[in-house]
Amino acid sequence: MNLPAFISSDWKWDSTGQLLVGDMTVSSLAMRHGTPIFVYDRHMAERRYEELRAALPSRFAISYSVKANPNPAFLRFFLQKGCGLEIASWGEFFQAQSAGCLARDILFAGPGKTESELELVIAHGIGEIHVESELEIERVNAISKKLGVRTEIAVRINPTEEGQGGAMRMGGKSAPFGIDEERLEDALTLVGRSSNLDFRGIHLFVGTQILDSGLLLAQYQKGIDIARRAASLMRFPIQTLDFGGGLGIPYFVGDSELDLDLLRKGLSGLMSQIENENAFASTKFMIEPGRFLVGEAGLYVARINDIKISRGKKYLILDGGMNHHLAASGNLGQVIKRNFPMAILNKMNHEAFETVDIVGPLCTPLDTLGRSVQLPIAEVGDLIGIFQAGAYTRTASPLGFLSHPTPAEIWVEDSQDFVIRRRGIAEDWVRDTQSLPSMVGPVS
Repeated sequence: MNLPAFISSDWKWDSTGQLLVGDMTVSSLAMRHGTPIFVYDRHMAERRYEELRAALPSRFAISYSVKANPNPAFLRFFLQKGCGLEIASWGEFFQAQSAGCLARDILFAGPGKTESELELVIAHGIGEIHVESELEIERVNAISKKLGVRTEIAVRINPTEEGQGGAMRMGGKSAPFGIDEERLEDALTLVGRSSNLDFRGIHLFVGTQILDSGLLLAQYQKGIDIARRAASLMRFPIQTLDFGGGLGIPYFVGDSELDLDLLRKGLSGLMSQIENENAFASTKFMIEPGRFLVGEAGLYVARINDIKISRGKKYLILDGGMNHHLAASGNLGQVIKRNFPMAILNKMNHEAFETVDIVGPLCTPLDTLGRSVQLPIAEVGDLIGIFQAGAYTRTASPLGFLSHPTPAEIWVEDSQDFVIRRRGIAEDWVRDTQSLPSMVGPVS
């Protein structure tokens, strides 16, 4: 069968039609580790990182966005590449530190940071906090004063309309993210009056899942304009300018890959434009990609448990569903359900002869992973794979819904496979209840 043109050409299969991850068949991985599972190909993540690094000017630093996939294997992988980490909660802070990241190499963004979270990361010497409201500026300053330290901050700005874009807009309009551009001067005045803050620069992140290099470059230009104004207001050069993430990957028919060559050329032009400006003399430019780096390296694998026909429509019923991969079901932001790329992984060299719906095991019609999918003739026991499953899948899904086992995660390098997260089993749910108070007993 033919995969969509945008699916990485790194995916191969053997002469029997078995999909390969590294040098291993998915069937062998499923036999050894069970299903459902997430499988990650290290070399795909490495290739994406190297391609992005080559497209960025030398003054750009990369901080991997932990929220895309927080598995420690990915965190350690990007740390070894020299990346920092971008977090959005105290839990991600502990995950970053557990993976070996120094606190000074961590950035903390997000609109709802609590006082306890802020005190925790400040006490540990976090590298930079990206403040998203005037109240947060005051909180960070007060906590820093209480702890007797100075804290480095950047101000996240919600730009005006010309800075908008992406499949999911996070700025350019009324939003809970960042401080409106119109209030930049007020925010910086407050920062300047705060005795325990060191202002570093500006953070701009207005959209995600962007596939248009021109749109990204327009947003970067907007960030430079805002940073230039901030430098003028503060009367010293900007130390950091964080453009956020937003780099997308194709998921659906009609999507195009982000053109890194155009991005490289455009960024070179932007850097030439500001090379003699004092405002940017010592600026470190930053991006926080997540999905772009890990999305295509992941594959969700589930086994066909039953096949049934209902009033003329054929259903393939899997042993995993939206509880593991909410995005594929269309319930994570899609207005109109579109199918992720799917295949029968043990029949990759078979022609597609039938149209089926692919559903999970949950007792809800929402648990539909694919509608009217063209596939080879399926049999019970075949393996269904959902591609582009490395980002915003397992941890963005309702894993506890109906208390099914949680999927294992497997890391593949060449001919070796490693369990990087074990499967959660039913006994785990029972074990979690052992510490209930004695007053909680059976209902009489």
